[in-house]
Order: sequence, then C-alpha cells, then structure tokens
Amino acid sequence: MNGAAVDVTPESAGWKYAGLRVVPAFESLVFDTGPDEVLVVPLRGSCVITCDGVGMGLAGRDTVFDGPTDFAYLPRGSHVSVTSVGGCRLALPSARAEGDLPFRYGAALDVPIEKRGDGQTLRFVRNFCTPEAFATDRLLAVEVITPGGNWSSWPPHKHDQDADEPGGERAKEEIYYYEGGPGYQRVYSSAAGRIDVLREVSEGDVVLVPYGYHGPSMAMPGRDLYYLNVLAGDDRGADRSMAFSYDPDYR
Repeated sequence: MNGAAVDVTPESAGWKYAGLRVVPAFESLVFDTGPDEVLVVPLRGSCVITCDGVGMGLAGRDTVFDGPTDFAYLPRGSHVSVTSVGGCRLALPSARAEGDLPFRYGAALDVPIEKRGDGQTLRFVRNFCTPEAFATDRLLAVEVITPGGNWSSWPPHKHDQDADEPGGERAKEEIYYYEGGPGYQRVYSSAAGRIDVLREVSEGDVVLVPYGYHGPSMAMPGRDLYYLNVLAGDDRGADRSMAFSYDPDYR
C-alpha cells in the first residue's frame, strides 16, 4: 500500500497467512482487500470507512495508551475507502481468508480487558479479536500495554497451530507492532538452544515470529510499551484458538 509505514504480507514474510499494514496520518485512503480479511484499527484519531458502498464511522482514540478503540471488519474481495478525521493513524491487521463474513463494527466498550500477571509481570491485554470476542475466518489480534519496568509475553511461549497438539512443532505466524518504549523483544528456538532475536523496539518497529518461542517483551523503567499482536494459522472459524505452550525450560 502506498504510504504505508509498515507493510507485512504473507509473501514478504515468507509464510502463508498473517499480514499487517500501518498507515501514518493521511487524508484519504483507497484499497482493495483482495484475498485477505482485514481489520481497521485506529491507533490515533478517527475515520470514516466505506466498504462496497456501505459507510461506517470509527470514533478512535487520542493514543494507543488511552484505552481500547472501536474497529471495523472488512471481508475479502472488498473495495474500501477511508477518510481521516483529525490526522488518523491506522493499523490494518490481516489474514489470508477462505470464508466470507460481513462488513461490521466492533465496539470499544465490548473489548474484554484482561489483567495478566503480577508484580513485574503485570500487563493489560485488550482481547478485541480473540475467538471469544469477535468472529473472523482466520485472523486473531490483541493489544497489550506493558507498564514501564515490567515484562510481558512471559513465560516464553508459542501459539500452537493445532490446539489439539499443545507443544507441537508448528507455531502460528505472529506479528508484533510497537509504540511507546523503548523496550526489548526476544524470539528464539529452544531446540537450537540459542537466541535468534533480541531486539530493541520503539514506535513503528515490527518483530516477526515465524517459529519457536517468544518472550519476554521488556519495557524500560518509566516507559510504557504498547504492542499490537497479529496471529494467523491453519485453524479457522469456530476452531480458531489462542492456545499456547510454554518453553519446557520455564513451565
């Protein structure tokens, strides 16, 4: 997409399903969803969406640290135009879809907010597109706020492709997109016994998790860290799952 600050596709990532585009402040945006189902998630500001001639407004928010946002679901094969209100900045999580669901609205007030962990592992998870919260064909997405000085994505884990085979070899394709920070993200292969990625992250950075375990995400003291987590795997529809397994070394 022209003007995208982040543009991850299954092709560019070298996998099958998951994608993410982040579009900085814009006036108008026109695109086709093609083979993907897409969410429209305001990171900042508001917008008006028209999908195949049907309109919808999103109130959005001032920043990602101001709570969950309302959002929209775009079916595959749709023609979409978006008009910015107040310098809107958008995230467009996506997944290669096989089913057709309708264009529809997700309300900020309906987003479940989970307090996870305790002490230095306390974080707040906005489960806006989990199987229990919102129906899609394949796409899963959550937002996480990690307070300054805390760790999230802990203990190290991976989201299993097959919910009936916890601890199996294949993990879901997973994208982390960050704002705030700086902080650090770790991704590694337990079988290889090595750290493959330990990366400093801040606003606009992306880390891909194509295999293996990830965690922790570490926020520097005094600097809260936000990430948008996009996942997709073989499971679809009612079989979508956020099932995970811990690295045996930390179980």
